[in-house]
Amino acid sequence: MDISVGQQREMEVTIRLLFQDSPTEHLPYALRPHMKAKGAVTWFFGRGEEGHELIIGLGERARFDLEALRDAAGNAGRAAEKERVTEACVTFDSLEPLFAAGLDRHSAVTAWTEGWLLGTYVFDRYLSKAQERSVSMLHIACPGAEKAEQAIEWARIRAKGTCFARDLVNEPPNQLTPVSFVERLQNHFAARDVDVTVHRGEALERLQMVGLITVGKGSVHPPAMVEIRYCTDPSLPLTALIGKGVTFDMGGMNVKAGRDISDARMDMGGAAAVAGALDILTSVKARANLLVLLPIAENVPDGGAFLPSDVIRYPNGLSVQTANTDAEGRLILADALIHADRLGAKQAIDIATLTGNVGEALGLKLAGIWGDSGMTAKLIASGNDCGDRLWPMPLVDDYEELLKSDYADMTNISPISYGGAIVAALFIRRFVADGMKWVHIDMAPPVQAKATGGYRVMGATGYGARLLADYVLAQ
Repeated sequence: MDISVGQQREMEVTIRLLFQDSPTEHLPYALRPHMKAKGAVTWFFGRGEEGHELIIGLGERARFDLEALRDAAGNAGRAAEKERVTEACVTFDSLEPLFAAGLDRHSAVTAWTEGWLLGTYVFDRYLSKAQERSVSMLHIACPGAEKAEQAIEWARIRAKGTCFARDLVNEPPNQLTPVSFVERLQNHFAARDVDVTVHRGEALERLQMVGLITVGKGSVHPPAMVEIRYCTDPSLPLTALIGKGVTFDMGGMNVKAGRDISDARMDMGGAAAVAGALDILTSVKARANLLVLLPIAENVPDGGAFLPSDVIRYPNGLSVQTANTDAEGRLILADALIHADRLGAKQAIDIATLTGNVGEALGLKLAGIWGDSGMTAKLIASGNDCGDRLWPMPLVDDYEELLKSDYADMTNISPISYGGAIVAALFIRRFVADGMKWVHIDMAPPVQAKATGGYRVMGATGYGARLLADYVLAQ
């Protein structure tokens, strides 16, 4: 799709963005108040050769931000595709007072483009007939936006990385096994300026990655630790991005129960987020010193699977009683954190669909974050800007007693259900080396959208890709 910026043009469809207080007397049609509410989409169709108009409600002006603009673009894009529109022009007239007050025009162009591209995302790889796109031309009427080509290209890169993450998370587990996941990562980054190393089999034994070995025992698909180095500025402290990559989490011997547990395929959302971030960063040749670690496994029951109460010992000396095999994510993140220290990482971010408990605390649109206060503040700021929102959570030292085991140094799950996300973070903290700055992000709730709205399409959201990329770029 061609995207341009400039003066307003006559096209098949004109898209108008209206706040609740936007004047409408000059329009040749009458509007009801609800048509300007946030998320409202209203068509006015012309006759014959007359153009059509699409009204997108922005709601209250005082509550407007770039996230609202991304949502508006997603709603507009899907509406245009549904009506098989071929070309559209969106006018930013209603934003002029905000531009005068300091809103950056280029940021608005990027947000609109990003929202449109993400909002019109489809995962149709397994449909007998792929969904053809109708819109071939999008023009953004925003006079004064100089060098808009860079703003548009930046949006394309961000959307592409996010959609790469979405594609990975949406894949069915028979297509994205631990083996094929590794292959897809190798192929995707083959032409990028990165070094990819895959540890599996004897290499995992040699590195004593007991968490991965243990979790992957029940699957016919062998586990792997994918290690990717991206270093364009070695003077920067080495930052580790760690993403949980369980391609299907059946719960192991603590088998999940439910009418439909197909969401278990999304338990590699953390790894997908890191891969999407790396796609963005390598596409712009970002200045960085990165170590990406993706522990990848399938957690399914089998005669050879690990059992509740098994005890394993990590190379840092800690022994763990695996009281519940469905608390597997923390076991493989521990491997990655130990390896990150081994390779000299000075700070680490682990991101994972770790607990349903965090959703009980924060709902479905926020991820929880624990750890270093400075890193947390920067990540929260990045999340507020890009829409991947975070909420700071406590590391309650008193809850450490919930990790006590009679048979090992610690257990992998609390005996009570309360505070499970906090206890999981405390478990992971045990494997953070002294002197390493660290944060843990539990993104289980926002890994997917339960319904389509704004620029989020039902299914995988690609949460974390833009968040992590923006954090690295801000270093």
